[in-house]
Amino acid sequence: MPPFLKGKVIFFVTSNIHKFNEARRILREYKISTAMLKNVDAVEVQDDDIENVAKANAIDAVRKCKLSIVVEDTGLFIKALKDFPGPYSSFVHRTIGNDGILRLMENITDRSARFKSIVAFLDPLIAKPFCFTGEAQGKIIKEKRGSREFGFDPIFVPSNSTETFAEMSIEEKNQHSHRALAFRKFAKWYSQISGLQKS
Repeated sequence: MPPFLKGKVIFFVTSNIHKFNEARRILREYKISTAMLKNVDAVEVQDDDIENVAKANAIDAVRKCKLSIVVEDTGLFIKALKDFPGPYSSFVHRTIGNDGILRLMENITDRSARFKSIVAFLDPLIAKPFCFTGEAQGKIIKEKRGSREFGFDPIFVPSNSTETFAEMSIEEKNQHSHRALAFRKFAKWYSQISGLQKS
């Protein structure tokens, strides 16, 4: 077992309780202990690649807190808008929100889109982050649906479903979502190198 794994809790650096609750359920399946760490003011990097953003956030967070951490960064890529908002999804959601995206999509017939998530793991004893990717293909609908007001969830319906992410429970969303897929990849890797077994 690598020395940085022994007896450690993984801290998820985020101030978003929705992200944490989704991730915690996935990690719990693999007996991985996690805690929310929201008082780390990690640097916000602007980059056209969300993997670079996640790596930079992880490096900065470990430098500040000296703990074994994961960070997660997500982008919504809309085909007809040339993959906008992509890595700038958080800023775009804060500024124009779901209503702004729906206005941009008026009269557009190709409504295909995808969510991409990057989970980056880093420990003070590791030189660089390990990254894990998850994607969810789907489409942008024409009006908001669902009570879970988290990001762009009310306007995105994943493939093989008729419900938006905002209409799903956390358990249902974790069967389809980009974030769940990325965290499962991380959890499988972490379990293999640490000797943990999925329950």
